Amino acid sequence: MSFNNEKWKKIGKTPDYRFSLANERTFLAWIRTALALLAGAIAIEQLLHDTAQPWVKTILALFLASAGGITSIMALYRWRQNEIAMRKDEPLQYTSFLAMMTLFIVAIALISFLYILL
Repeated sequence: MSFNNEKWKKIGKTPDYRFSLANERTFLAWIRTALALLAGAIAIEQLLHDTAQPWVKTILALFLASAGGITSIMALYRWRQNEIAMRKDEPLQYTSFLAMMTLFIVAIALISFLYILL
């Protein structure tokens, strides 16, 4: 994925600016989500010092940090993919990333739930 030589901008026709702006807003929403996940990872690692199970703190922080990093990468990938589809006048592609992200967050919730009970 190159930022200097953006050949994909020459593909097809320029989409209606409203659709491009909507795609950008979606991208920014994903970035906000990634930042929130990273902030959660840092908060868990820094604020839960006196835990009975320090490994739980580490697992939760690693899960959240991983989710934040993956989300930011997918945000850029999906933004670019959607821009190309709009330029080609094609339907937007389905992604299984949303289902994977949901399962990831459910796993974090279960670990948190078990941690609270212990």
